[in-house]
Amino acid sequence: MGQSPSAALDRESSFSHRFGFLSSSSLGSSDGFSDEIFANRDYTAEIPDECLAYVFQFLGHGDRNRCSLVCKRWLCVDGWSRHRLSLDAQSEIEASLPSIFMRFDSVTKLTLRCSRRSISLSDRALVAMSIRCQNLTRLKLRGCREISDEGMSAFAKNSKNLRKLSCGSCTFGAKALNAVLDYCSNLEELSVKRLRGIHDGAEAIGPGAAASSLKTICLKELVNGQSFEPLVVGAKNLKALKIIHCLGDWDRVLQLIGNRNRNGKENIHLNNYNSKGNNDALMEIHLERLQVSDIGLSAISKCTKIENLHIVKTPDCSNYGLVSVAEHCKLLKKLHVDGWRTNRIGDEGLVAVAKHCPNLEELVLVGVNATHLSLGAIASNCSKLERLALCGSGTIGNTEIACIAAKCMALKKLCIKGCPISDIAIEALGSGCPSLVKIKLRKCRGVSCEAGEWLREQRGSLVINMDACEIDGGFEASVSNGGIHEVGVDFPQVVSQVTDRDASTSSNGRLALLRSKFGLFASRNFVACTFRRWSNNDDSFNSNL
Repeated sequence: MGQSPSAALDRESSFSHRFGFLSSSSLGSSDGFSDEIFANRDYTAEIPDECLAYVFQFLGHGDRNRCSLVCKRWLCVDGWSRHRLSLDAQSEIEASLPSIFMRFDSVTKLTLRCSRRSISLSDRALVAMSIRCQNLTRLKLRGCREISDEGMSAFAKNSKNLRKLSCGSCTFGAKALNAVLDYCSNLEELSVKRLRGIHDGAEAIGPGAAASSLKTICLKELVNGQSFEPLVVGAKNLKALKIIHCLGDWDRVLQLIGNRNRNGKENIHLNNYNSKGNNDALMEIHLERLQVSDIGLSAISKCTKIENLHIVKTPDCSNYGLVSVAEHCKLLKKLHVDGWRTNRIGDEGLVAVAKHCPNLEELVLVGVNATHLSLGAIASNCSKLERLALCGSGTIGNTEIACIAAKCMALKKLCIKGCPISDIAIEALGSGCPSLVKIKLRKCRGVSCEAGEWLREQRGSLVINMDACEIDGGFEASVSNGGIHEVGVDFPQVVSQVTDRDASTSSNGRLALLRSKFGLFASRNFVACTFRRWSNNDDSFNSNL
């Protein structure tokens, strides 16, 4: 439908008046003069600085840098609206620091990185930054070897609003960290990695004034991690504890944490306090490459609110410790176990998890020789399981995958790596796990490319990531040897005849062959029997639960 000329004129004049534009009629008939006026006009002049800063937030660092070169106003807006700043912390930039922080005067998150071959910023530069950045809440230091205990102590006095500190490959030690814990009473996260000043005989660390505010502690690759014992035990509201590749015996530290939580619950019960005041707030524990045993696992089982547990490459941990955790930590949602092929954690511990942890959403098993007994129990009882990874296990085969396919109705992501499965398992996944959206297959030599193509055809929306073609050399490579061999099973001659006839056809022909191959299995009722076996509500493993 059209519009009247008067209505169009009124709208044009209103638009011109609102934005200060000159209409073509007021400029005369000269088009050159009109174009010159519009070309020299800054259309962003009417946009408030706050709106312009909001637009900048959607740009990457490179685009923001280019925008800051447009004009002085954009340079200024970009400066005060930037809250994150990352600097190459070499000593050469110390002379430029005043001008840098004069422009970026609203920084709240600062990252300082220095390579091993360079000399880092000094204590004086770090203190100057703390004076300039009064709103600093996060600091990350990497390779700043010239910063000493004295420099960090002075920095802490000027940065009382600091909430997160991450330091790695630095040379300061316990004195600096204690200063941070004493002066930064709002500190919530502390991450320490390869801190050279923490050595044997170092003074104890923490908890200081941050005892009530600390929620996350991460310790990585420390020679004397036990010096953090007062900090870990004294953090009253700690929610996440990560200890990775730190020397020493950690059973004692975990025992102290468990006893603290147990005593806290007893005191609350005796005084009839509200449950919100319970010190049992620890929800995540990550133990990796540590000297820790079932004693430590039994101790942390007293932290009954744990939802995320990682037991990675701890050879002294066994089924006994995992059973203790499962029986008491019934809110567990994420469990990662790397058995390091020691065969100390297996079906017994996983069956306990299936029995006591119905809220499990993510399970990662690496180097754990689980079988259908435990995986079937988990698939049946953990109805909320959405993410499953099975890696490096010699006992997880077609039967186990068929069991998962039949039972895991909520499973969305599945990763299988280095397990002896074949195309039979892929066929089971083609009709099972109705919620599956992504599957990843790595180093499963029994799975062919055609199985992946068939699965894509069956489940069009499924994202499939597999390397079977790179490993096996493809389906044709096995055909060229005069027959098809799949995990020790010799197919009848009729399949070889079909293969010889269709070997030179397109991929559609190969898919037809694969359907024939799977049809042969269906005629033997192999998969059907497997599904009936694990779909029965009166499964044998249910009697153990």
